[in-house]
Amino acid sequence: MDSKTSLQAQMLANRLQKRFRHLKKWAQKTNIGVFRLYDRDIPEIPLVLDFYGDGESSALCGSLYKRPYEKDENEETCWLSAMKEAVSSALNIKSEHIFLKQRQKQRGESQYEKMGRTRFEKTVMENGLSFKVNLSDYLDTGLFIDRRLLRAIVRTESAGKKVLNLFSYTGSFSVYAAAGGAVSTDSVDLSNTYLNWAQDNFLLNGFSAELVKYFDDFFCKGSRDVHKLVCVDVLKFLDKAIAAKRRWDIIILDPPAFSNSKKMADNFDLSRDLTDLLIQCLTLLSSGGKIFLSINLRRNAPTAEELEIQLRRKAPFADVRLTDLSGKITDEDFKNRKIPKAYSLTAHQGS
Repeated sequence: MDSKTSLQAQMLANRLQKRFRHLKKWAQKTNIGVFRLYDRDIPEIPLVLDFYGDGESSALCGSLYKRPYEKDENEETCWLSAMKEAVSSALNIKSEHIFLKQRQKQRGESQYEKMGRTRFEKTVMENGLSFKVNLSDYLDTGLFIDRRLLRAIVRTESAGKKVLNLFSYTGSFSVYAAAGGAVSTDSVDLSNTYLNWAQDNFLLNGFSAELVKYFDDFFCKGSRDVHKLVCVDVLKFLDKAIAAKRRWDIIILDPPAFSNSKKMADNFDLSRDLTDLLIQCLTLLSSGGKIFLSINLRRNAPTAEELEIQLRRKAPFADVRLTDLSGKITDEDFKNRKIPKAYSLTAHQGS
């Protein structure tokens, strides 16, 4: 290890120990089992690290963001090894419980593709609920922790409501809605893998959820289960739901920035398609209902005012209102850090 790498390893260890002392007390008090520990705090150490607590089985999962300059692959491997050793020593975590991945700009399904078969899985607590995470086999672990407080808001709003969760991933928003007393949740995603994962998350929290095997069955057959998991292209689902004149009281819209899955009829680009997607969701919203929107764009994310103007121009709605939730969903471990924008949205049909 060269002197520069050795110095950086010590800097990282010092920073992690300081942050951990602060965040551990908060996490224990608030019943949070996973939290953001480090996010490129030191410019020359471009890592993002999340801590997954569980005593001796504690683990850490993180990403190395691509550097703005070329770095020899072997040199990078040695550097990562040194950082991993520093993490292990600073936090007393077993080396085999530390997972560091290379994160680059993702397109299409690549951010969700399986990277390995180690299957290092854990169950973590969040606000009194349990979720399964996989730290080893995917770029993301199954739980987006920067949406933690947005999920909590959804739970407080869900009592007695019908909830639709689009691009539902592993179903964490739906589980929160169920825990908040939703009369039904419908989770729509294109991946059977993630819907099965979502079903596990429901079961971990004492709920049963039905996997809808055939898309058309969702619209023509009843079921004893109030929580349904539907495997279909979201855009196709929306078209069918609008034709069937379905309505939901709460719609959760957390789309990817881009998708070109082979299962989709066309590609999806959030920066291009957001307004049209919102118009479809507004059409499905019950009177007095609310959309919770998360915008996963690192650059050029529209403001609430810009979205309101676009919707009023293109949609037959009056009194479109977007409320910026950013100040309400920044938890302790994300203070002074950038997180995706989030809004709540209401509207009434125009005359």
